[in-house]
Amino acid sequence: MTDSAEAGTERHANERVRGQLWRDGEAVDGFDIDAISDCLDTDDPDTLIWADLECPTHETLSRVAAELDLDPFAVEDTVAAAERVKTVMYSGHTFVMVYAIALHDGAAGETTSDDVAENASGTGFRASSDGRARMFDLHRISIFVKRNVLITVRPTPDFDMDEVVRRWSESGATQHGMGALVHGLLDVVVDGHFDAVQRLDDEIEDLEALLFDERVPGRELQRRTYDLRKDLVVLRRVVLPMREVIAGIQRRRLENHAPPELDPHFSDLYDHALRATEWTESLRDMITTVFETNLTLADARLNTVMKKLTAWAAIIAIPTAITGFYGQNVPYPGYLATSGFIMSISLIVVIVLGLYITFRRRDWL
Repeated sequence: MTDSAEAGTERHANERVRGQLWRDGEAVDGFDIDAISDCLDTDDPDTLIWADLECPTHETLSRVAAELDLDPFAVEDTVAAAERVKTVMYSGHTFVMVYAIALHDGAAGETTSDDVAENASGTGFRASSDGRARMFDLHRISIFVKRNVLITVRPTPDFDMDEVVRRWSESGATQHGMGALVHGLLDVVVDGHFDAVQRLDDEIEDLEALLFDERVPGRELQRRTYDLRKDLVVLRRVVLPMREVIAGIQRRRLENHAPPELDPHFSDLYDHALRATEWTESLRDMITTVFETNLTLADARLNTVMKKLTAWAAIIAIPTAITGFYGQNVPYPGYLATSGFIMSISLIVVIVLGLYITFRRRDWL
């Protein structure tokens, strides 16, 4: 695999252009980004070329788009601020937009109930700089497929494209044409979706265990539930459309008379995307149940607190009512003296503070 990029003052600091040429399934040296159209016009069906544009400048992207005659709307979607997952079949090429997921190693899913209890008065759950726990990052990948040319465009350098190259090499994808290359790339993306769904499932299971832990403050639990719901919403937006993306590629692949050896591979990929979709739907039901259960438990705790306070109020009301009715006022230490007044005020302050601290610890205030 070789890198190719022109040096210049307008080049983006993180721009990287690399690619690979294959003939008869074997890698060929001498990749040149400016020679892609020559490989596109070749009559050799066993010639494949892949180019990866990482953090490309407008000049680089425009040059490649002009050389391959890419649809301007597809190029516009590539540089747009936000785009949905989709597959668009243009007259001269196929455009695919997907999002890969990179998990954080130090996710909050590793937090136990003991960790939360110890951090209840301090940092709480592991959180990012904006105050909320983050589980994964999204990396957009724009894919252009035109006959025997595959172009991938990535606005960020964080996605591990080397894993895709290893997948191609280990599976012998170059022996089965362009469809196998597209399958290998989407297979890595879908595997990342599966890992994210698995991590989110583990997080929700941990959250269910924390519901009945009295050491966990209710506010921390509610915040954690809210963060997981936000992560699930983001995950569903990139996982659910993958079924239609893979189905569209399958239809286009059949029109291009792709090798039948790829049929079971794409069917398996579609099945994985379908399972990930169904899993996210079940997780949405689980997080809704956790949220409703948390509210129910909070109401039950409030009822328990109210019963305790009512019972103590009834006990204290009896002697207060009797002594008040009879107007009992007996001598005591400091009776009719300044020291007695100071003692009574001190007792009131100490007892009130003691009750306040006790109620705060029990989360009654």
